[in-house]
Amino acid sequence: MHTRAGAARRGGRRRVWLWAGGAAAAAVVVAGAFAYRAAVAQPGVSLPDQGNRHVQTLNEAIPPYNSDPPTSGPHLPYIAPWGTHTEPIPRQLQVHNLEDGGVMVQYNCPDACPDLVAKLKAIVSGYDRQVILAPYPGMKTRLALTAWTRLDAFNEFDEKRVRSFITAYRGIDHHPR
Repeated sequence: MHTRAGAARRGGRRRVWLWAGGAAAAAVVVAGAFAYRAAVAQPGVSLPDQGNRHVQTLNEAIPPYNSDPPTSGPHLPYIAPWGTHTEPIPRQLQVHNLEDGGVMVQYNCPDACPDLVAKLKAIVSGYDRQVILAPYPGMKTRLALTAWTRLDAFNEFDEKRVRSFITAYRGIDHHPR
């Protein structure tokens, strides 16, 4: 025998389930929108991950990197010191710094560019670790920012662009788990 009270309880439960299902669906839509917006807003371009293989020497044969400067792939088992460098850093060494959550800020100035280097140094000196400034002769652009699988290359100094890239990627470890 069904009572009116039982029918009311079943109807109430149905409304609760419908409301919960609707709320869950709305949450999925909102989360998806935020994830899409976050992915689109990430600085630089994304490149395929070329792995984390260690090589023992700079002379060891490795497949070509999929970007220049590199953003992932074979690398030496140690890192370059964080901070400002006046000499180029070997590509196999750069990649290990990126794997350790580092960001490379590199410039190509065939005729010297002390003003640009001073501006970049002012930014990089604000970080005690996980950021490197170094020259990169032969690059196609004047500036390049690299992080693990990310590259932003451009010609005109843009402080906001440099800082945004560093903020987005500095400190993200990429060692296999």
